[in-house]
Amino acid sequence: MLQNNPELKSQIDQLWNKFWSGGISNPLTAIEQITYLLFMKRLDELDAKKQADAEFTGEAYKSRFKGTWIPPEYRKQDNPKQYAINKRTLRWSEFSRYQAEEMLTHVQSKVFPFLKDMNGEVSKFTHHMKNAVFIIPKPALLVEAVKTIDKIFEIMERDSQEKGQAFQDIQGDVYEMLLSEIASAGKNGQFRTPRHIIKLMTELVQPQLGHRIVDPACGSAGFLLGAYQYIVTQLAVKAGTKNLTPDEDGFVRTSVAAALTDKAQTILAQSLIGFDIDSTMVRLGLMNLMMHGIDEPMIDYKDTLSKSFNEESEYDIVMANPPFTGSVDKGDINERLTIGTTKSELLFVENIYRLLKTGGTACVIVPQGVLFGSGKAFKTLRQLLVDRCELKAVITMPSGVFKPYAGVSTAILLFTKVWAPDAKVTKPATKKVWFYDMQADGYSLDDKRTKQDCTGDLQDIVEKYQSLKPKTESDRKQKHFTVPYADIKAEDYDLSFSRYHEDTYEEIQYEAPSVILDKLIEAEVGDVAEKDLAKIKSGIVRELLELREMIG
Repeated sequence: MLQNNPELKSQIDQLWNKFWSGGISNPLTAIEQITYLLFMKRLDELDAKKQADAEFTGEAYKSRFKGTWIPPEYRKQDNPKQYAINKRTLRWSEFSRYQAEEMLTHVQSKVFPFLKDMNGEVSKFTHHMKNAVFIIPKPALLVEAVKTIDKIFEIMERDSQEKGQAFQDIQGDVYEMLLSEIASAGKNGQFRTPRHIIKLMTELVQPQLGHRIVDPACGSAGFLLGAYQYIVTQLAVKAGTKNLTPDEDGFVRTSVAAALTDKAQTILAQSLIGFDIDSTMVRLGLMNLMMHGIDEPMIDYKDTLSKSFNEESEYDIVMANPPFTGSVDKGDINERLTIGTTKSELLFVENIYRLLKTGGTACVIVPQGVLFGSGKAFKTLRQLLVDRCELKAVITMPSGVFKPYAGVSTAILLFTKVWAPDAKVTKPATKKVWFYDMQADGYSLDDKRTKQDCTGDLQDIVEKYQSLKPKTESDRKQKHFTVPYADIKAEDYDLSFSRYHEDTYEEIQYEAPSVILDKLIEAEVGDVAEKDLAKIKSGIVRELLELREMIG
C-alpha cells in the first residue's frame, strides 16, 4: 500500500501538484487527464512485454503499434493513405523524447485520437471516448507530467521485483490514490468506496467464474475490479499457487498472471457489467479495468432507475454503493419500481432486487436511515427484503468510513432473491437476520483515514459470518447476533442494530456516604481524634463534619 511507500506517494503528490499549479484545479478533470497519460504509458509497456514474450515462446503476436493508422475523419477521403500515421510514433517511448512544443501537438493531434479509436468502432471504449478531450494546456506541464509518470513506473517496476508484489497490484494502489483525491465526488451523493470495504463485501458474496456480476452505479468500477481480483485469486489457489500472504487488510489477493487462462479471461471479461450516469466516471471505470488486464470492459452510460432501462432478473451477483442523492425526477422513474418514492437510496435497492436472478445475491451499501425510516416506502422496502428475499446480514459501519467525503452513517445489506416480484409469497424467505456492529475498519475514522496496526473488525466479520450456525449468535449483548423473523416483523420490520441490541449495565458497589466523608476528612487533616476535630470552627473540614452529622 502507498502508505508504506513514501517515494511513490511523493511522486504522485508531485504529479497532482503540477496539474494543480498548471491550471487544472478540478480534481475529476485532473484525474481524467492523468489517467489518459497513465493509460498511454501502460499501453506501450504491455505491448512491448507481449512482443518480447511472443519472441521468446515463438508465438505470433501483432503489436498495436505496428503498421499505420488513418484518423477516422480521413477514412472516406479519395486517397486516405496520404493521411496515414506510422503507429510506432504513437508509442509513449517514442513521443516522450520529443521537445515540449512538438510533444504537446503530437499527443493532442495524433496520440490521443488514436487512443480514442484504438478498440475499433463497435467498442464501448471507443463509444465512450468520443466526447473525451485532451486539455493539458501547456507544453511544460505535459513534459513534467511525462517525466513524473516515467519515474512512477520505474519505482513500481523496482518494487515489483524487490518486494514480490505484482506490478498490477502496485499500479492499482497508484490509481486508488489518484481516485481518493476526488474530494468533490460527494456532490451528487457519490462516495468512492474504500477498497478494504469492497474486499470485505466481495468476501461475503464470494463471486465465482461464470457468475454475471453487475454494479448499477459503478463509478470508477471499484466493485467490478474487486470481484475480478477475488475470482482471479480463487483460480490461482485452485491452480496450486502457494504461499499467498494476506494484505494489510487481512485479505488474500494475487495478480491476474497467476492462473488465468485465455478462456477464463474471456468468460470473466464478459461477466463483469457496470452502468453509470456520469460519462467521466464511465471513462475512468473503463480505463481502470483495462489497466488491470480486461481489454474490453462491459461498462456503459445508463441511468438504471429510468424508464429506458429494462433489464430484470439478469444477474447472479449485484455489488453496489449507489448514490444517496435525495430524490429522482418522478416522471422518469421506471414503472417497474413500485415502492412509491423518489428517494434514490430506496429505488436503487428495489432495482437491485429486480436485477437479481432468483437465487442471486446482492451486497449493497445504504445510509442507515434505510434501516429504520418510518415512511411508508422505507417500511415497504424493508418488508420486501425480509419477505421476498433471504436477508442474510445487516452490518452497520462507523460514520468515519466515508471520510473525508462525508460523515454519513452507513450499513451493508446482504440478501438473496427468493421470490420474484410477480410471485405470490407463501412464506417469508427470511428465517433470521445476522446483525453486526462494525466499530473499527483498520483505519482511523478521521479525515486522514490513516492505516492502523490492525484490520479492525473486517476479518472478524468474515469469520463470524462464514461460520454461522442456525441456533447460535443469539446473545444480543454482543456486537453480533441473529434475530428471528418473528421479532423483526413484531418491530415493524425495523432493521437497525440498536433496536435489538441489549445494553449491559455493570453494577458498581459504592462505599457508605459516612465512610466516604471520613476518608475526605482524614485526607484534609490526617489521623486526628474526634475531640480535636470538634474544635475546628470553620473551613472545608467543618463543612464535612456538619454534613456527616446530617446524614447521621
